[in-house]
Amino acid sequence: MKPIERVESREIYRNAWMVVREDGIRRPDGSLGIYGVIDKPTYALVIPQDGDRYRLVEQFRYPIGMRRWEFPQGTAPGSLDGGEPPAEELAAAELREETGLRAESMVVLGQLDVAAGMSSQRGWVWLATQLTEGEHDREYEEQDMHSAWFTRPEVEDMMASGEITDAQSLAAWTLLRLAEDRA
Repeated sequence: MKPIERVESREIYRNAWMVVREDGIRRPDGSLGIYGVIDKPTYALVIPQDGDRYRLVEQFRYPIGMRRWEFPQGTAPGSLDGGEPPAEELAAAELREETGLRAESMVVLGQLDVAAGMSSQRGWVWLATQLTEGEHDREYEEQDMHSAWFTRPEVEDMMASGEITDAQSLAAWTLLRLAEDRA
């Protein structure tokens, strides 16, 4: 079967972190339609692990109007037009920026699609170990962020109770558990 074909594209909105576009499409049966797409740069999510402790960050997430716990994650602003940093550099930068941690070992656990039905954004999940504490270097938008260590049972209780609802963090935890099962 033929894939959906883009026949035209119109940029609706742009800032340093995203582009919203509307594409005119042709479906496999030849019928026409539209598709709204949010383009965002590649992101990195890092699971910092120190023995049985895991570092999470908490911040206010404006779109949902709530403070949420999640693993450190982010993109490089302004990288939509190319020039994205290498994935491992982005992961190390996000870890340092949000927590102050530096990792001697960074292992990729897998790749995630954020919301493939509406966004082109993909991300890489990293496990960071052999950690050294340092000062964080948060972006202006992250001024309300703080971070803390949690044990595996605490993280899983937070996930089960709905205290951690970030889809990328939940999926990353699954990738970590799968990697542990295969080791």
